[in-house]
Amino acid sequence: MKHIYLIRHAQSEYNEKGIFQGSLDSELTPLGYIQAKLLSLAFKNKKIDVIYSSFQKRALKTAIFLSKALNKEIIIEPRIREISFGELEGKNFIQMFVEYRDMMISWSKDPLENPLPTQESKESFLKRVREFIDIVKSQKHEHIVVVSHGGFIHGFIMETTGFRAPLWNIHTDNTGVSKLRLVNGRFYIEYLNNTCHLL
Repeated sequence: MKHIYLIRHAQSEYNEKGIFQGSLDSELTPLGYIQAKLLSLAFKNKKIDVIYSSFQKRALKTAIFLSKALNKEIIIEPRIREISFGELEGKNFIQMFVEYRDMMISWSKDPLENPLPTQESKESFLKRVREFIDIVKSQKHEHIVVVSHGGFIHGFIMETTGFRAPLWNIHTDNTGVSKLRLVNGRFYIEYLNNTCHLL
């Protein structure tokens, strides 16, 4: 049996400012550093064999806190980066709904089926999600941490559990932890978006 902890990165400056982020990057906020520290304290006594992290700064800096607490090296995995949302990245999220109302409403209902201009394709995104699932399945490690992004985490959960719904129907807060178990080739959800470490 494998235990997989899917962790969204701590709060970034773009999160705080309401900027549409995707493939762009920004530093953690002071609150983000506190979130990452509290997350690491919650994991300090857990049995963890390996830490995977997206190369994007907001995820990697969150993973570094876990790495120090657990004394485990980080494996940087490009497949678990956030979806690239295309040419609208960098804009204020609320302003986007003002300027592109119909398009943004359609996108928010199902971002993979109603992509934004130059957004990463559904096929490309799901290909790398499935490739990483194969990595998780085939490796020897039983206790796995994955520090990634909301879009990727939601895609991973949908693909492993068969939960079929638009991507944003699953919510993940900054440093929210979702845990899956892999038993006899099947994935099961133990919990979603646990933020008790922030209380």
